[in-house]
Amino acid sequence: MTEHTSVAIAAVMPAAGIGKRMRSDVPKQYLQLHGKTILEHSVARLQAVPAVSQIWLALAADDPYFADTALAHSNIIRVKGGAERMHSVLNALQFIDEHQYPWVLVHDAARPLVRSSDIEHLIQRCLAVEQGGILACRVRDTMKRGELQVSETVSREHLWHALTPQFFPTALLRAALKDAITAGVHVTDEASAMEWAGHNVLLVEGHSDNIKITQPADLALAAFYLEQIV
Repeated sequence: MTEHTSVAIAAVMPAAGIGKRMRSDVPKQYLQLHGKTILEHSVARLQAVPAVSQIWLALAADDPYFADTALAHSNIIRVKGGAERMHSVLNALQFIDEHQYPWVLVHDAARPLVRSSDIEHLIQRCLAVEQGGILACRVRDTMKRGELQVSETVSREHLWHALTPQFFPTALLRAALKDAITAGVHVTDEASAMEWAGHNVLLVEGHSDNIKITQPADLALAAFYLEQIV
């Protein structure tokens, strides 16, 4: 068990996407998983961490599904999502006071399996060195580059799968995202924005079952993993 931090931490969850690759009638975050939506599971993982004081949820302006979840009656703050993940996260960060919440976690709505112990470990490691970081897991497979044919084999040494949450100082992350968007730089996660802005990003190893539900087969795998995680 990890020790709890006294620092008040904000959490942001971008959930404005529609998840085209799932080929479902509803956005993937609203698909059912063991009797709850994926979104409800993901939010519950953050709520289980004592250091997380408040959660901001970035939703599409015309989202018709959120009202039917238990989250609609919780103390989660809903904000308008953007065209891309980076816009949604920045929109949420605009409402967060960096003096009240000097650090912020950003977690994927479609990662319902992250362990509270991993989140707490990420927080502790980053606060100990006063540096932002991400949960990640080492690449285990042989890596190939190419399209229809292999153009090269890439060494897996020093390669990691980026996971979430990702944890950074609120003001620095907001500035990095804002500057990247202004410069026309497309970033796919918060670490990318911080790297582009010249900040170091700590790698904190987490469990590989912290999968992101993207394809239809992932839902069945997540259901299996959910039964195994205590």
